[in-house]
Amino acid sequence: MRKNIQEQPYTSKKPFIFFTAVSLFLLILPLRGFVSSVKAVLSYVFIPQIRASHMTVEYLSDVGDTVKELLEAHSENMRLKEEVKSARLIEQEAFSAAAENERLASALSITPPKKWTGVWARTAYRDPSRWTSIIIDKGAAYGVKAKSAVMGFDGKNTGLVGTVIEEGENTSKVLLLGDEEFSAVASLPGVTADGLITGSPSGELKLKYIPLGTDIKEGEAVFTSKNSAIFPEGIQIGTVTRVDKGEDFKTYITASVTPAVRPGAVKEVFVFTDKK
Repeated sequence: MRKNIQEQPYTSKKPFIFFTAVSLFLLILPLRGFVSSVKAVLSYVFIPQIRASHMTVEYLSDVGDTVKELLEAHSENMRLKEEVKSARLIEQEAFSAAAENERLASALSITPPKKWTGVWARTAYRDPSRWTSIIIDKGAAYGVKAKSAVMGFDGKNTGLVGTVIEEGENTSKVLLLGDEEFSAVASLPGVTADGLITGSPSGELKLKYIPLGTDIKEGEAVFTSKNSAIFPEGIQIGTVTRVDKGEDFKTYITASVTPAVRPGAVKEVFVFTDKK
């Protein structure tokens, strides 16, 4: 009886011998120039620890500048990809939270707040005739109108800055919140009653008409109220620095408020408009 003999597949050892010979050849060469670059590239590709290490630049100190820049660019690209994935995860979490918030608002018949729309502008100059105002480089052509609310950025913080009192085609005048004629309806977290923020000659803001018995503490943040006809809800105005409960005959509390942004240091502002 003939036996079926299964033939074993033939595996050539030539590639193994070739790569072994090349490896030995590279080992005996001086570790400079081209050889060092090849070694660095192979190490970067095949050794994950090198690829993940933050010491890549030090490890590649003897490698040519072109190869070093290539590997650094690849490493930076991988890091950015990881950051993009993390950002997408955060974005999805934000979308999920927004959807849940919208669902709950609908179930409770709560009207959601309007989205903030407007235009960024820069301070052009200050009006010498009215030092408590600034001229900005945006006007009616960009949707800016009189009584538009203005939020500012002083390089560190953002907060309410003032309101537009005059608009031209390409420039507008903004009355700063430190002016005596400035006023805004304000609220404090956890306090049901609103107050009125006004300016003063010293530049310090005054929060007035808070009912007696209201618990106001120093350091509390003050925001624009949803009952304001001009200012969107939730813009930080400043921080309570002193509470004056007044004399016995007074029926309300007055508090001093330090602005969230320094009006004189504002270089950029966000003007609320109907245009997106």
